Amino acid sequence: MAERLDFTEPRFNNPDAAREYLESVRWPNGPVCPHCGSTERNSRITAKTKQQGKGARPGLLFCGDCREQFTVTVGTVFERSKIPLHKWVHATQLMCSSKKGISSHQLHRMLGVTYQTAWFMSHRIREAFKSGGGLLGGGGKPVEVDETFWGNARPRIYRRKGAKGGGGFHKHKIVSLVQRDGETRSYHVPAVDSATLKPILVAQIKRDTRLMTDSASGLPPLFRTLLIDAKMLSEVSDGTQEIYSGVQA
Repeated sequence: MAERLDFTEPRFNNPDAAREYLESVRWPNGPVCPHCGSTERNSRITAKTKQQGKGARPGLLFCGDCREQFTVTVGTVFERSKIPLHKWVHATQLMCSSKKGISSHQLHRMLGVTYQTAWFMSHRIREAFKSGGGLLGGGGKPVEVDETFWGNARPRIYRRKGAKGGGGFHKHKIVSLVQRDGETRSYHVPAVDSATLKPILVAQIKRDTRLMTDSASGLPPLFRTLLIDAKMLSEVSDGTQEIYSGVQA
């Protein structure tokens, strides 16, 4: 069983502890300059150095290669924010750990900030959750494709004995593309058929990709249709899974 989070930890209540935590996550092997990428000549600006001055920020570092100053928040959604860093860390943890999501009103109450601040924070954090874009797979990497059925899209309609169609005809159809050791993308689709899924596969997956699905899925017939229609996939089978290796047209 996963350990329960303790929100009394220093990183959720102290800005210096929050900064140390972020540095350990972002720079596990030591500071990296976000301006030039240097890892060799980065030093902390302390009260004993000439660079500090009266206005030096906590956690400020100096890169000896490009002569730029930076902190761990540069290039993140926390950059240039006047909101205490530990509240950002607390808000991010709450949004990541909440299964059903968390509203700005909840953040406002739990963090002790104004509603406007909580709204701003939640939108910034959600923006950071967005994927980087681009196509999945490529270079022979495997991308798993599978469908599932959830809930009841037609609550007034019940399955009649002997009716045609699969058991999920009245449910929400969801198709997910999962790249091994990478990104997952899910789509709520009106039907699991060639006309619906072909544009998704073509738009989201590179041609030189190994598409994989289990043999119990309804997708292998679709892939066979795609082989004929799109002429972009070549079929391979290992006996336990239906595997389709992409080839350049």
